[in-house]
Amino acid sequence: MWVDTHCHLQLAEADPGLLLERAGEAGVGWVVIPGVDAATSTAARQLAKDDDRAKWAAGLHPHDAGRWPEDGEAIASLITEADAVGEIGLDFYRSQTPRDVQEAAFRAQLALAEAAGLPALVHCRDAFSAVYDIVEDTGTGPRVVLHCWTAGPRWTKRFRELGVTFSYAGPLAFANGDTIRLGALEAPPDQTVVETDTPLLSPPPFRDVENEPSRVVLVGQALAEVWGMPLDEVERRTTTRAERVFGG
Repeated sequence: MWVDTHCHLQLAEADPGLLLERAGEAGVGWVVIPGVDAATSTAARQLAKDDDRAKWAAGLHPHDAGRWPEDGEAIASLITEADAVGEIGLDFYRSQTPRDVQEAAFRAQLALAEAAGLPALVHCRDAFSAVYDIVEDTGTGPRVVLHCWTAGPRWTKRFRELGVTFSYAGPLAFANGDTIRLGALEAPPDQTVVETDTPLLSPPPFRDVENEPSRVVLVGQALAEVWGMPLDEVERRTTTRAERVFGG
């Protein structure tokens, strides 16, 4: 059984029920559906209520961190029911929100995850140093799942000492993913999970079409190649970690 630890089914064009059926046929046992704001977190909650193959998360994405004052109360309320907090974090690549505003919303949501005893799905793009400093400062490493991890060896080595979980997605298999693959060599298999980030980042040979949870198996295959490990062992280790992080 595989687990897709990050798929935005509520943002997909295809019917979520159909996508979950196809995922099951591919050997995916369950998925985690994160929100990116209050509305999509509420939609994730409904999808999980409708299908026991789905868990869900509530959070405010760094692109919209400026809405924390108005959305924070609603998201905090949703977190009391959720299986995880997310998608949260920092994005200094697009910088759609000032960095200090992103960092404040990130810290606030990490605190909510800590108080609720939940894992946190963390977006980190061009913000490795800042995310590292905040996770280290808050002591939340064991709760943090580094969503769609793309760092090379240096940052992977540093973060692994904080006890985080590395989550790999389609870019691990991209032609230009050499740095990610080198980083994955430093990711302990027992601290690693897989995801699709549906509807984005389809792995080869599906690069030009909408992603879906069934393709998490292709991410697992890419990890197996990087680690020189049998595919069924990658499946076992990543699923065991997902069960430990999200409660099975």
